[in-house]
Amino acid sequence: MIQKKALKTAFIKSIPILCSYIFVGIAYGIMMENAGFAWYYSLLASFGVYTGAFQFVLITLMSSGASMVTIALTALLMSSRQTFYSITFLKDFKSMGKRMPYMVLTMSDETYAVNCSLEIDDDKERKDIMFWVAMFSRIYWMAGSVIGGVLGQLIPFEFEGIDFCMTALFVIIFIDQWENADRHTPALLGIAVGIICLVIFGQGSFMLPALLIASAILIMMQRKEQTE
Repeated sequence: MIQKKALKTAFIKSIPILCSYIFVGIAYGIMMENAGFAWYYSLLASFGVYTGAFQFVLITLMSSGASMVTIALTALLMSSRQTFYSITFLKDFKSMGKRMPYMVLTMSDETYAVNCSLEIDDDKERKDIMFWVAMFSRIYWMAGSVIGGVLGQLIPFEFEGIDFCMTALFVIIFIDQWENADRHTPALLGIAVGIICLVIFGQGSFMLPALLIASAILIMMQRKEQTE
């Protein structure tokens, strides 16, 4: 009974992710098809890689014949933010036993946002919901990728600019978090650090230093508040 309740709650909580992942996944599948990769390549990438922003970049890397070293380093830099997300829930994940590796590897911007919004008193139910949200989200993304790959074969015209949907998704997530947050200091700090690092390190290398600096500042701020 509890498991069914957690499953139902997880599905309801994941509906916004469904709405975004299906359409962004379709965009990804279409772009893969236009680049010459069949729908099953989209499915394999979404199953094995499962990091939306990098998967879009991966299309260009594979099309240009980039080396495995370049692809691996790009994946590390672009997906590094998910490491910080997992650290936030490390205590919860460690207590989830065999589910822990899956929870760490499937953490995304959207699942992180849902996990942060969960207000469930029952600890086991909350962790079950987190697991099913992660599971549903991955299924949504893979389904969207396959649909997009098939549509890319059937629809003959160009889809220039469709990759902007990923940027739009991040903007929507930011606005939603801004509206629901009690204070906006972390968001403003992240924007400021991001802009400074963009100027200093450039567009291709600013992400990782921005995350490291912003995280360090936020950790110090939190420790200062706890000691006061």
